[in-house]
Amino acid sequence: MAVIGDRHGATLIAAFMAATMLGGCIPQDGRRAPPGYDPAPERRPLFDPPRGQQPPDRALPRPQPWEARTVTPDASTVDATDYTVVAGDTLRGIANKTGAGSEAIARANGLSAPFTIYAGQRLHIPGGRYHLVRSGETGIAIARAYGVDWSRIVAENELVEPYILRAGQRIVIPHAGPLTPAERAAAFHLNIDDIVTGGEPALATNAKPVRSSPSSSRILPPDATLAEPARRTGAFAWPVNGTVIKRFGPGASGERNDGIKIAVPLDTPVLAAADGVVAYTGDGVAGLGGLVMVKHGDGWTSVYGHTGQILVQRGQSVKRGQTIALSGDSGFADRPELHFEIRKGRTPVDPLVELPARR
Repeated sequence: MAVIGDRHGATLIAAFMAATMLGGCIPQDGRRAPPGYDPAPERRPLFDPPRGQQPPDRALPRPQPWEARTVTPDASTVDATDYTVVAGDTLRGIANKTGAGSEAIARANGLSAPFTIYAGQRLHIPGGRYHLVRSGETGIAIARAYGVDWSRIVAENELVEPYILRAGQRIVIPHAGPLTPAERAAAFHLNIDDIVTGGEPALATNAKPVRSSPSSSRILPPDATLAEPARRTGAFAWPVNGTVIKRFGPGASGERNDGIKIAVPLDTPVLAAADGVVAYTGDGVAGLGGLVMVKHGDGWTSVYGHTGQILVQRGQSVKRGQTIALSGDSGFADRPELHFEIRKGRTPVDPLVELPARR
């Protein structure tokens, strides 16, 4: 390549560099990015292509936590029996001896924390299929391996916030009958509740969840367990300014809406409704297209669907009012709109109850 050393050449180089820098700050379609938008490739914004077309490689979604480790469906079948405690026994040790889960044994015998047992005590060991959780396994991946809805496993094991499994834990797998590979694949349908309760990888022994970071350039590994805020701070705010076109609850044709739908122009900035940590970004929930989920602490989660571009990463901390996405018409939306949910634990609540009244 020729080297240009005169004043005219330096001017050309400066102009080229300026054009290159500006080209990275303005979207190719001519629309200006919202304040705070960083088009760095690490963001990998969601690209919703025309029907029948594949998105470009740069926009393919990163592996989700439940895709990072394959689960082997090798549950052990344990017969119901009784066990007499001997000196030195612990509940975890008895679980290892019998193959049952320590939590299941505690529930069957009415034991509560700190789960004190004594020599000579007779414990009932509940029978069932017990899966030994390995480090990095998620509830979603476990459910898929056995062809059982994760919500059934949550209910059977009475799992509670923050729904994080740990390596060495034994959980009960409900029976679903003999399944062919095709039936097993069809038996599981990903939904918001699955992500809320089964999306985080199991913690390794003595490991701690990873803390969030405000940086959008930090890429959290899919096998990292994310720490969510302990407490929710502040009230919820509206994520967009638009017209509510569908309300919470059952619709006229009997379908249930777990949130509200707000009509907005294409590429409207979607704002975080409260401080929190991004727990999910992707398009894995049928019908909702580009999806962002933010956990706020105290069991509260907000959900933003039908987005056109996602501007945040899993594991990123966000502040109320921060732009996290641009509105779109992805998924089953028939116009540019935002699907917005608020959940307390596993229960969807009417966002209009939690949001401030509009004047």
